[in-house]
Amino acid sequence: MEYERQLRDGQALIERALQSCFAGREPMANIYDAMEYSLMAGGKRIRPLLTLEVCRMCGGDVAQALPFACAVEMIHTYSLIHDDLPCMDDDDLRRGKPTNHKIYGEATAVLAGDALLTAAFETALEQSSGVPSDRVVAAAACLAHAAGARGMVGGQSLDMAAEGRAVTRRDVEDLQKLKTGALLSAAAEMGCVIAGGGTDDRAAVRRYAQKLGLAFQVRDDMLDVEGDERTLGKPIGSDQANEKTTFVTLLGMDGCRELVDTLTDAAVAALEPFGGRADFLCWLARALAGRES
Repeated sequence: MEYERQLRDGQALIERALQSCFAGREPMANIYDAMEYSLMAGGKRIRPLLTLEVCRMCGGDVAQALPFACAVEMIHTYSLIHDDLPCMDDDDLRRGKPTNHKIYGEATAVLAGDALLTAAFETALEQSSGVPSDRVVAAAACLAHAAGARGMVGGQSLDMAAEGRAVTRRDVEDLQKLKTGALLSAAAEMGCVIAGGGTDDRAAVRRYAQKLGLAFQVRDDMLDVEGDERTLGKPIGSDQANEKTTFVTLLGMDGCRELVDTLTDAAVAALEPFGGRADFLCWLARALAGRES
């Protein structure tokens, strides 16, 4: 119960911060409406939670990490808007609601994603008062690296290239480490950077997040087969429809369950140097391993 309350408190803090990001902005056609439509559509807020909780674990001020938590969620949201477009996954639902382009049209959806990407760095850089400048630069660089061609975008490109052809387990792992894992890893590492964590601390939280991210994706592949559409808020079976090779394709459901457990154990082990300060993040890894949405 204690950790569940901590999770809800963190999510509530993030929701309030995100809600305030574009408050009072001058209207610009409907671009801010489109940005907020997807940004405030709900979700588990795992990436910003990692930023805040890693900062807390490393002895930092969570308030100082909050702009970077908002930034990583903006980038995640932009990626979802673009992923849902007809030229990508062509999805009609996201989190139980019509996707952005179904409401605002494809052109505005593209622009909303673009605007969220740039707003992420605007938020991180303009609202980071009190954080030493070298930490701000290091955190922003970490996020930029994870979001681009050497990270999330590169992973999406590999994912699209893999559609309709046979790929190996190594191929699937490599693309998911970029598409899903890079941003999760950056979210965690930024929290450590803002707190002033050293090289060894940053390496440990990276290992945690990388294992967590891969376990998260394996579980995602499983839910696309056995999940409930109402719980997930989106159609299931899209991977098969798009002829994607997934962890389920390669390992079967039982193999995926074993892999999720193995990766989760490795994520928890990575945080051993932090002792009891890591208890919440260890609990979170276990909770995500058994998630139904």
